[in-house]
Amino acid sequence: MKKFNPNALTFEEGVSRVQSALKKANINIAKKILTSKDKESIKLVNLLVVDNIPGGFIKWQLPFVMDKSQLYISLGSPGAKVGLHSHNEGDGIRFIASGSIIYNGQELIAGDWMFIPRGKKYSFRVGPFGASMCYCYCCSCAGSVRLTPGEEVMFDRR
Repeated sequence: MKKFNPNALTFEEGVSRVQSALKKANINIAKKILTSKDKESIKLVNLLVVDNIPGGFIKWQLPFVMDKSQLYISLGSPGAKVGLHSHNEGDGIRFIASGSIIYNGQELIAGDWMFIPRGKKYSFRVGPFGASMCYCYCCSCAGSVRLTPGEEVMFDRR
C-alpha cells in the first residue's frame, strides 16, 4: 500500500486536469451556467475523480478553477480515517456539508469548517453517519488524471 500524499499535483497541473476534462466532455463552462444537476456534470465528475485518497473515501475535483483556488467534494464512509498529513503547496479550507468528522477530539458537523494552513499536519476520522465535505485548496491536491473509462461515481438524484 502506497503512502497517502495529498500534494500529488501542482496548482497548474490541477488547472490542466480540469481543462482536459472539459475538452474531452466538449463543454465550455464560460458560455452557460452549469449545476451539479446537469447531465454534463455527471460526465465531468467521472472524468475528475481523484484516486489519490485514503480508503473509505470518494473524491472528485469540481470542473472549474477560480483565481487561486480549486474545489473538491469528498464523501467519507463512517469511521474512515485520514492519517497525519499536510498540504505543503498551499492553505486549504474544509466545509462539512453533512455528517461529521472528528478532528482533535472535537466533532465538526454540517455547517462547520476548518482552515488548514500550508504545511500544518493534521488527521481526522469520519463520524458514525459518514460525511460530505467541500474542500478549497490553494494547491491542487488532486490525484492522477482519470480520462480513461473506469469505475464511475454514482449519485442518488432524488
